[in-house]
Amino acid sequence: MKALGLGIVASLFFAVTFILNHAMELSGGNWMWSASLRYFFMVPFLLVIVLWRKGLPALREDMRKSPKTWLIWSFVGFVLFYAPLTYAAAFGPGWLVAGMWQFTIIAGIFLAPLFLNVSGGREKIPRAALVISAIILIGIVLLHLPQAETVSLSTLMIGALPVMVAAFAYPLGNRKMMAHTNGRLDPYQRVLGMTLASLPIWLLLAIYATMTVGLPSSGQVFQSFLVGVSSGVVATVLFFMATDLARHNQSRLASVEATQSTEILFVVAGEMLLLGLPLPTPVALFGMAVIVLGMLAHSLHTIWEQKKSIRLQQKHISS
Repeated sequence: MKALGLGIVASLFFAVTFILNHAMELSGGNWMWSASLRYFFMVPFLLVIVLWRKGLPALREDMRKSPKTWLIWSFVGFVLFYAPLTYAAAFGPGWLVAGMWQFTIIAGIFLAPLFLNVSGGREKIPRAALVISAIILIGIVLLHLPQAETVSLSTLMIGALPVMVAAFAYPLGNRKMMAHTNGRLDPYQRVLGMTLASLPIWLLLAIYATMTVGLPSSGQVFQSFLVGVSSGVVATVLFFMATDLARHNQSRLASVEATQSTEILFVVAGEMLLLGLPLPTPVALFGMAVIVLGMLAHSLHTIWEQKKSIRLQQKHISS
């Protein structure tokens, strides 16, 4: 349950991303600056934390030994995750993007066969977690029905497809780096390493943004700073801690990833309070309720699995 708790707290801080990205789009900020500035601001904070924890030598050594692994999966887990999300913010309110982002719950489950278990075989797709996550997917569809009635299909797809890419990229990059480090590095080191490995792409994106749209406004810089600290540092580290706790059990890992479904509640409340957005339609609200019920089902399933594991251990000891 500790992992689920960390995941829910992380989702609260992740919600800042969707709210402020939409706010920056409304004020004329460009998505390229929203994406790159977040990671620029993450570096000094993470560097200080890792230095204070004396974890920099181990991180530097691992990155030196496996540069290709760090570059590839940092690109997948950070660049192919965040650049599409900021781009999608131009096509709808934050709660809509956050709702579509919940597809990452399903995506993470389907990624299981790409990884080996402790006995050396391929991980299997956890069926119970898949069924529960399918319920969450129904909620996502309901969430988007009202929006589909007001915009063209092409516009909806332009906004949805980048989020779909991000939904697969984030858990894939995270899981691959978890498998690579295998407990040798803590979440702070892992987030810093992936941030540093992705910096060349963010620098190129910032240079291109400067040449095409000019420099960002002071408001966008400040909002990107808030996103970098809240979502980039706090939320990412908390979420990586949660997934580390569940990394040896695909079902529990799926439940931790499902905690991101609570983001939609925080985003709706935040946009209503900060941006003055109206309450979503009844159909969309029902979709949110289905998403939350799916998250509750994931939590109950995790508790049941833990109790089952304890019973099996006790039976093994007694025999």
